[in-house]
Amino acid sequence: QEQLVESGGGLVQPGGSLRLSCATSGFTLDYYAVGWFRQAPGKEREGVSCIRGRDGRTDYADSVKGRFTISRDKNTVYLQMNSLKPEDTAVYYCAADLLCTVLTDPYGMDYWGKGTLVTVSS
Repeated sequence: QEQLVESGGGLVQPGGSLRLSCATSGFTLDYYAVGWFRQAPGKEREGVSCIRGRDGRTDYADSVKGRFTISRDKNTVYLQMNSLKPEDTAVYYCAADLLCTVLTDPYGMDYWGKGTLVTVSS
């Protein structure tokens, strides 16, 4: 059974760092893409980053490029978040599908977890 479980969220000051983890089961990450999207209160879902299954290619939203890094190790996908800003505050979800569509259609990936809250505040 496919499952995605996020962890690593918390409260951090502006300029700080966090690393989110997405533990996957039931997926072969050589074939499945895994992405991250976020949703702040009262706002639309926003795609953040994605890593493709077959070649490991990564993509980022312009709002996080140069600050966030996605990576994977066996069955876990990570999102390293540096230089965090208050506008990064949101619930972060990881999602999986055969195609990496989260940046163009953050509602379109077939599987996602329950999310982890990231709060950036002084």
